[in-house]
Amino acid sequence: MSKISVALLLAAIAATATNGFSVPSPSSTAINNNAKLKSDLLQRIQKLRILKERDGDFSIDFGVKGGEIDKKTRAPQKVDFYTISEDVGKAADEVMDITSELEKCSPTDYPTQFLGDKEQGNKAPLNGEWKLLFTTAADANFSKNSKRGSASVKNVVDACRGSITNVIDFQGGSSAEETDDDDATTSAKKEPLVKSLNVVIGAKAASKSRVGLQFKYAKVVFSRFFGLKQQWNLYIPVPAPLITRLIVFFSRVFRFGKKVDKKVPPKAYFDVLYLDDELRIQRTGEDNLFVQAKPTWKDAVP
Repeated sequence: MSKISVALLLAAIAATATNGFSVPSPSSTAINNNAKLKSDLLQRIQKLRILKERDGDFSIDFGVKGGEIDKKTRAPQKVDFYTISEDVGKAADEVMDITSELEKCSPTDYPTQFLGDKEQGNKAPLNGEWKLLFTTAADANFSKNSKRGSASVKNVVDACRGSITNVIDFQGGSSAEETDDDDATTSAKKEPLVKSLNVVIGAKAASKSRVGLQFKYAKVVFSRFFGLKQQWNLYIPVPAPLITRLIVFFSRVFRFGKKVDKKVPPKAYFDVLYLDDELRIQRTGEDNLFVQAKPTWKDAVP
């Protein structure tokens, strides 16, 4: 190529830049694509919620009989959205399809970085509070038409300490205690026996995207003490990665109960599939999918 041709080519490039035309960088294209997928994900989750309000919700109760945990493995069951209705099943499939697309373009290459680092834990991508938006895990699905009642679920990652706290705030179920006083019945609905459950879990990076979990202890907040309206807290060690065991145990104690199964569940972990400063998608060792959002992501607030 002659010097004149090179000069003309450079001049053309300079003129294009001057006129404000530029080729989008791969990073900006990826960001725009992720933003669209995230918006689509929220729309599909909202659609799923609306359809569940129309067609019904899961009625999952405690333990094996309640459909919460698997009889053989004692791991959380995986829910089947098609048992509610075909429309709900298809809507759930749409949510999971979008999570699969997001998994291919996660902007965070090292999700577990600084997890457990006392000095730099605040820089950890996983650090902070995450609210549950969607899951296939039976033990994390709550509804008012069950004995467990409805509940809000979130977890808080303290990367400096290398811990995760699962927080379940129960809102009561559809079945209230029978009394002659309507106000007392309403109160019983609003204040279930187990008011909240905080399970503290040790979290350690097993790889760049896998978090190993070791359950440490739980704080159970009760609204009543053997019939008396007196809130009290109980701190107990957790020998196995099943929140369910605690609730089953206490429900049986107050029913003067049955023996608690002592089978040990499989080792707990989760793989981070997608992570940015607003959205987190993970899959557990039991193949259950979780979609979580930071409280700062305003679009994700119901």
